[in-house]
Amino acid sequence: MPFTGRLSAGDRWTTLAIFVGVLAALAFFLPLWAPEPARAGGLLLCLGAAAEAVQGFRRRTAASQRQAWQGAGLTLLLGILLINIGWVAAAAITIIVAVPFALDVLRYTRLAILNIRHGESPARPAAAAAGNLAVTIGLVLLGRFAFNWVIAVAAGMRLVGTAVNLVSAPVYSEEDADESVIVDIGIDRPERLTETVERIQQQEVHRQHADRQWILALLFVLFMIHVSRMGFDRSTLGILSPLVAVLGDIVFAIGLTYIVIIPFRLALRRATMRQARRGWEWLLADAPARESVVTRASKSVVRFWLESRMRLSLRLRSARYSIRTALGRGLQLGLPLAAVLTASVPVWGMSWYFDTENWAAGIWDSWVAARTDVWRAAMVRGVVTAGHTTLDGKGFAVVPPGLTGAEPFSFVVIGDTGEGDASQHVLRDSLLRAAGAPDVRFVVVSSDVIYPTGAMKDYEPRFWLPFKGVDKPIYAIPGNHDWYDVLDGFIATFFEPGAARSAMRARIAEDQGLTSTTDTQIERLISTARFLREQYGVPTGFQQAPFFQVQTPNFALLAIDTGVVRGVDDEQLKWLKAALEASRGKVIMALLGHPFFAGGHDTSAGDAKFTVVRDLMREYDVRLIMAGDTHDLEYYAEKTSNGRMAHHWVNGGGGAYLSFGAALAWPKPPVTEDWAFYPGREAAVAKIERLTPWWKRPAWWWTRDFNAWPSSAEWLSAMFDYNSAPFFQSFIVVTFDPATGRTTVKPWGIHGPLKWRDLDRSAGALPAGASLGDPVAWIIDK
Repeated sequence: MPFTGRLSAGDRWTTLAIFVGVLAALAFFLPLWAPEPARAGGLLLCLGAAAEAVQGFRRRTAASQRQAWQGAGLTLLLGILLINIGWVAAAAITIIVAVPFALDVLRYTRLAILNIRHGESPARPAAAAAGNLAVTIGLVLLGRFAFNWVIAVAAGMRLVGTAVNLVSAPVYSEEDADESVIVDIGIDRPERLTETVERIQQQEVHRQHADRQWILALLFVLFMIHVSRMGFDRSTLGILSPLVAVLGDIVFAIGLTYIVIIPFRLALRRATMRQARRGWEWLLADAPARESVVTRASKSVVRFWLESRMRLSLRLRSARYSIRTALGRGLQLGLPLAAVLTASVPVWGMSWYFDTENWAAGIWDSWVAARTDVWRAAMVRGVVTAGHTTLDGKGFAVVPPGLTGAEPFSFVVIGDTGEGDASQHVLRDSLLRAAGAPDVRFVVVSSDVIYPTGAMKDYEPRFWLPFKGVDKPIYAIPGNHDWYDVLDGFIATFFEPGAARSAMRARIAEDQGLTSTTDTQIERLISTARFLREQYGVPTGFQQAPFFQVQTPNFALLAIDTGVVRGVDDEQLKWLKAALEASRGKVIMALLGHPFFAGGHDTSAGDAKFTVVRDLMREYDVRLIMAGDTHDLEYYAEKTSNGRMAHHWVNGGGGAYLSFGAALAWPKPPVTEDWAFYPGREAAVAKIERLTPWWKRPAWWWTRDFNAWPSSAEWLSAMFDYNSAPFFQSFIVVTFDPATGRTTVKPWGIHGPLKWRDLDRSAGALPAGASLGDPVAWIIDK
């Protein structure tokens, strides 16, 4: 029996359509407002897909429902690809992004042909097919030349099409949900079920209040779980992060309901439809005067089963026509399972995907990316104006004690440290041994001091405790995770107190005071850092900015903050040029938050802001370049335009989960002729093979044998992050001899200096005369 609900004009112009229209308007101008246009466009597309999927439940016909869900699925696929575009295989990006549009060309072409066959107008599906074809061709032909704008137009067109579908599709309102579910059962004389349906409907009405109460109670319990695990302080970040995690739980619960639970139950219902019909006929048949105990018990069991099916039908019928009801049903069915998964997610070993506490970090990443350069520039101006340093070749310098530059000296560089778990602590004894050597003058943390959000409350377990025993000065440059706390914890820990006050106040002024950071909060942060510094005896608090320089007569170390999206602001750029000019004639080493090479690829390709920094390195003949961000150890020897060699290291294995992208998917050929990386493929594969449980095996085989294409092995690294032996964390000791101008770079692992046999490498990377059992040492002459 077809539904008989009425369709009013007001039903067409829905709030969902207006919402998606706004998303489309934002999408068309992505390059103008989004620091990462592809990721921002992906988020907009996911929101648009959610809107179309929700409206799919309200469509009048099954065919219209399928069209809505197919369109939403393709839009969601495109959104996920754009959000994770950094992990998509480079050669596949343009093609993969074009695939959803190409599929829609086929889908709408088919609809146009069907309309012609049925005597209906093909104009609308034909126009949609033509539009999607134009976008497909544009992506393939123009994607390489103006990728951000092509993505913006593609996302905008996709959302415009979604908005048009939402406006034009016939839908029902909740008032139309009175159509009986009895007809779906298909029994003779269906009026016999009327009393049962009315009774179940009344039960559903009476239980609504209790359902809302236990849903709210469960959400409160989840909030308290997140607070206890994430900590809670009076900063905006501390207050919002648990709330964002709870919102993640809600999204997860609704997703589980409508992607897993309901499709499974509907499939089960469909498979048992005939049995259900027979069961109702049996229950409703005239019963004899006396029934056996077994028969009565059997009927009770069958009735419970059949009424549960009917209850589900009534719930889904109501949810189809009301967003509010659909959300309530989603929480009712999915929240208990989401709570179980949230509580047990560390067991699954996929925390960076399904731990909603880490989803907050993703939110902060998108938010902070647009403000990092603005904040840093304001901080620099504030510190300089206050007279703490100068914006010239001598500015923002730190002076380690005992560093005269007349005798050989060493320093330790360790990157991406602050997870505070076994993967960080397992490296501690090696770090203390290396940093305690007499010739070591200082230690630098290069990128991501604290995970996941750089909050001050996490510094004690993830910085002060792991570094206890290091008595040399520690300097640092922040990674993207440190910036999520607007750098407050980092500034309080690593800046001079006066510079810290000036920097934080300048950032507050730049934000027009719209922040939870007050003068009282600033003093509390600085006081906390001072107290912990005294308690743990770890020397910090010497910098005036998130970048700095160390100058000796023959050697210059320039530490550069590349923020969240791999770039520098105008103020830091002005300082960097002056510092490079002042370092002419010296051996120059640059430390960056992000590497120019990683996973065998050139990460600066197509990145205008990062290329500015790269060009400066080449202009001033900087031949020693080291960076964190990617969580492993990699080496590249790049031949420069003047025929000399520039040496690059990825040094991000200091404690975070390991990136297996290089080990599992090393390209052939890589970006440079001579290279090396640690851990090697054989060691990484052996660990994953030994520790991966059966239910993760398909993902592992896909990653191992197909490089996770069209994604990448790097993107799936967190799925195989096991906090148990063997560990492959590392850091680097750099030694400079002013008498010869020679720099020696030695990587250390958890058992001390690494040996050549520990690394996968090119033939030319092994020095002449060295054996596989020798400690690794890259020796670079001036």
